[in-house]
Order: sequence, then structure tokens, then C-alpha cells
Amino acid sequence: MAAPRLRALIVTVALAASACAGQGGASPSTTAPITIATTAPTNPPSPSPVAFPLTVTDDEGTAVTIAARPTKIVSLTPATTETLFAIGAGSRVVGKVEDIANYPPEAANVPVVATFSGVDVEKIVAAQPDLVISGGAGLTQSDAVDQLRRAKVPVLVSYPTSLATALAGVRLIGKAVGSSAEAEQLAMSMDQRIQALAARVAGGSKPRVFYEIDTTGGIFTPPAQSIYGEVLKLAGSDPISGEANYSISLEKLVAADPEVILLGDAAYGATADAVKARPGWGVMTAVKKGRIVPIDDIVVTRPGPRLVDGLAALIRAIHPEVSIDDIVPAPTPAPTVAPSAIRSTLAMAA
Repeated sequence: MAAPRLRALIVTVALAASACAGQGGASPSTTAPITIATTAPTNPPSPSPVAFPLTVTDDEGTAVTIAARPTKIVSLTPATTETLFAIGAGSRVVGKVEDIANYPPEAANVPVVATFSGVDVEKIVAAQPDLVISGGAGLTQSDAVDQLRRAKVPVLVSYPTSLATALAGVRLIGKAVGSSAEAEQLAMSMDQRIQALAARVAGGSKPRVFYEIDTTGGIFTPPAQSIYGEVLKLAGSDPISGEANYSISLEKLVAADPEVILLGDAAYGATADAVKARPGWGVMTAVKKGRIVPIDDIVVTRPGPRLVDGLAALIRAIHPEVSIDDIVPAPTPAPTVAPSAIRSTLAMAA
């Protein structure tokens, strides 16, 4: 059985893949392109102030009525927690899902009311929230959403299926919590930097890239029809995709012959030396040329405000010859965490 982190990421990608399948199976970059121009107005018009009571439609198509500007918010995905803090609503968050990255640091003291394995509905109800933001039925939260709604707690379901819907999700969350102006500013900043990053690699080579999620119990990588497949393409690569269950056989991987291998499981103990020692992997171009690169999986696979950082991390790994520090400054090295400590923590990708 795959590690809990893999199961969480697979659930998140499944939401994206199923949504794309509902649109006829086209690739995310075709069905939901980023549409904001690269030369946006310097002073764009501010959104109108949000008036409550307010009814919004969430990502499952449910109309959610919020009586007043929420003062007590519960976040059931790490990406939502990051978004709330990024738009200045962090002080109103009274409950959150457990987060392996503990990001942002200001969220460290927020009570944990859910893990990947389940949601503590009683604890949430006791906090008397004005709004709960869930990540969708696929994240083992469907029963909790139903219970909370029966308890008359407004629940907004938000999950991204593409870069475009990730930006729309920032705006939706901002509107729901009465912080539309801040959310609009964040979404526009994200979009402009994504456009700028993509432009730096748009005319260059597109090496075949294998993004390794996990290799315990199989070989796992994101499918093409997911937000992660879209980001990999935008980073200037030709991603090698997994099947519907996110697995890929060694035979198919060898035939695809990756030129770059990205170790999304580097924090979990995967190393270039370990990859080179795997039976059958030595024939791949990436292994022969030593293009095996560890990468920060959290920023790549968390569809929140740090999507920009994830795209930048991918570009630095795939196209080290391209300078992007003026758009996204290079990060400082993160503290080393023992793989055993990471594996013992249940994490969610979104």
C-alpha cells in the first residue's frame, strides 16, 4: 500500500482528472487556460465590497448562504489555510486540517480539527464557526460536510482542477470571507507571475520529464489531465504521464525514456543514488546523464498561493539555464527533516 502522503495526493489529482473527464477528456491547458493578460492595468478596478447575507456557488455546484462576514472560519485543506492567511483572514481561522509543512508559520497555533484520515465534526461544531471550507468529497470529507450542513454550519467546497480554477478558487474564498479586494490582488499577482515564468521557457526545449510521487508498491506520477500535468507543461517540459490510477509500469517508463527525473519524494528518502541503483532504471537517459533532481513536492502539489513557487521550482529543476530570480527569488534552503518523521505524519496535498 502506498504511503498516506501518496494516497492524499492521488485523491487530490483524482478530483482534477474526473473534472477534466467530465469536459470530454481534453487536457487542462485546453479546457481551462489562464486568461489574464500579461500586461494587466497598473491600477485595476477594485471588486465591489461584499454585502452579506451572501450566497455563493461552490465547486460542487452547491449554493451556500453565508449570513454575515465570517469571524470564525475552519479550513479543511492546507491550500485553503494558506489562502486565508495570504488574504489577511488568518486571524479568523479557528480550526484547520493537520499540515505537514506547518505553513504559514503563523498558523501553527490554530487548533487541528482534521487529518487526512478524518474530520472531527464535534470539535468543529464546538468552535461555532461561521464558515467551513472543505476540499471536496474525495478527501474523505463528504460525510463531514453532510453532518456539518445538517448542523446548520455553512460549508463551502473548494478544489482546483487547473491553474485557472485555482485562481478562481482564491477569488471565491476571498468573496466568501468578505475579503474580495485582497483575494483579487493575490490572484492577479499569482497570474501575472505565472505568465511571466511561462514566457521564460515557452520558446525553449521541452525535455521528457518524469515526476516521481512515490515508488513504494509501484511507480506513481501525476496523470496528464490534472493541475500538476498542466504545471509541468507550463514549466517547459514534456511530462511522462501516469495511468488513471497514477501508476506507470517500469516498461512504459523505460520506453518513454525520461531526460529528467524529478524526485517529488526526496523529502521521504528518495535520492539520486537510490534511483541509479534500481533494477532496470540505468538505461534511462536521465540516469545516464545524472539529471535526477530533488524537488520540494509541497510547493509543487499544493494548489494555493504558492503555486507560483511550485512552477518556479519546476523551471529551476528542468531548465537551470533559465534565469527567473527576478520573478520569483530563489528560496533559502529548508531545514532537513528526517524521512521517518515525515512519513509518520498524515499529510494532505491540498
